[in-house]
Amino acid sequence: MSIPEHVYALALRAARPLLPLAARGEGKLARGIRGRAGVVERMEAWARTHRDPARPLVWLHAPSVGEGLQARAVAQAFRARRPGAQVAYTFFSPSAQEFARTVPADLADYLPLDVPADVGLALEALRPSVIAFSKTDVWPVLTREAKMRGVRLAMLSGTLPAASSRLRGPARALLGPAYRRLDVVAAISAEDAARFGALGVPPERRMVMGDARFDQVWARAAAVDRHSPLLRPFGGFEGVTLVAGSTWPADEERLVPALARLRAAEKPLRLILVPHEPTPAHLARSAALLAEAGFSPAQRLSHVEAGAAPGRTVLVDRVGVLGELYALADVAYVGGGWGTAGLHSVLEPAAFGVPVLFGPRHANAREAAELIACGGAVELADEGIDIRIAPLLADPARRRAAGQAARRFVQAGLGAAERGAAVLERLLG
Repeated sequence: MSIPEHVYALALRAARPLLPLAARGEGKLARGIRGRAGVVERMEAWARTHRDPARPLVWLHAPSVGEGLQARAVAQAFRARRPGAQVAYTFFSPSAQEFARTVPADLADYLPLDVPADVGLALEALRPSVIAFSKTDVWPVLTREAKMRGVRLAMLSGTLPAASSRLRGPARALLGPAYRRLDVVAAISAEDAARFGALGVPPERRMVMGDARFDQVWARAAAVDRHSPLLRPFGGFEGVTLVAGSTWPADEERLVPALARLRAAEKPLRLILVPHEPTPAHLARSAALLAEAGFSPAQRLSHVEAGAAPGRTVLVDRVGVLGELYALADVAYVGGGWGTAGLHSVLEPAAFGVPVLFGPRHANAREAAELIACGGAVELADEGIDIRIAPLLADPARRRAAGQAARRFVQAGLGAAERGAAVLERLLG
C-alpha cells in the first residue's frame, strides 16, 4: 500500500463514526450513507443463497446513472455472450438506486465503504473473477484487495480528459497505484488511452473500445413505445414541443424567460420541464418561475398520469421517465451547462433524432462539442439565447436537418458494448 493510500484508508476509518450524523436530511450525501448501511450484510445474504461457485461472477461498478448507461449496455452484451455467468452491479450515488434495477444483474446494490474490512468481506462473499469499472471511477482499497485475491481488473469506456485532476497532484498520488493495477483499460478514444499511460498503465494493457452509452441510448430509443400510457396523452399536439431535461435552477432561470419571449413569435409551444432532482422545493421554484414568465399553470406529470389532459406546460415530478419523454421532443434542452453540475447526457435526445440545446459549460462532455461540430446541437450563451433558439422553433426543415445529424452521430458510435463484453470474456479466459 502506498503512503497516500494508507492515509486515505486511515481517514475513511476515522470518519466512519461520524456517518450517522451525516446521514440526517435528504441531501445526496445523507441518502447515500443511509442506502449503503448494511450493504455488506446484504451481499453476504445474497451469496449464501444465490452465489454459484461453479459459475464465474463479473462485478461491474458505475458511480452514477451516466456511467451506469455504459455498464448496462456492456452487461446486456456480456449476458448474451456468457449466459451462464453471474453479474453483480454496484453504484455510488443515490441517484442511481432506481436505475440499478434496470441493469441485468443477479445482484445490484451500493458499493461498500472503501475500507479493508468491508471490501474484504464483500470480495469473500461475491468471489468475483473480474471487476470492471465504468468510465473513470477506481477505488484504491477495492483494487488492492481484489488484486491480492487474484481478481482481474478492467476499466471500460474509460475517459481521462487532459484537464483531469487525476493526472496531477494529490489525486494522481492516491489513484495512480489503483490505475496501475488494472489489467485492461478499454478507453473511449485513442487520446484517452494515451493519457492513461501517464498514470503508469503500460501500452499492452491499453486499447480503444468507444463509449458504450451510444449502444444503450440507441437501443432505448428504438424500444420506446409512443403509445405507452406515459406518452399517449401527449399525442395530437400541433405545435412545437421542447423537452428540457435534467435541469437545474441555473438552466431554468435562463431558458424559461427566453422561451416566454419567443412564444408570441412562433408556433404554439409546449414545454415539458424535467428537473434533475424533482424535490418539492425545486418543483415549487420551477412552478413559480414558469408562472412569473407568463406560462400557463404548469400541469404536474403525476396529474397527467392520473388522467388529466396535459396542458402547454408540464412539470415532471418524478424520476426515471426522461429517456422516454425525449420521444415527444421536436427540440431538446439538456441541463447542467450553467452552474457547476456539469452537462448531462446529450446522447439520449440525439438518439431520437432531436436537435439539442445546452449551456456553455460542457467541457465534461466531449460528445457535446462533437454534436455541435456535426450540426446536431447548438450551444447557448448568456447573451442572445433567443436568437439561437428561435430558428429551430420556427423552421421545421432546420429542425429536421439538425435532428438527422444528431441521430447519425449516435449511430456512428455504436459497437462499444460488444467490444466491452469481449474484454470481460477475455479476462475470464
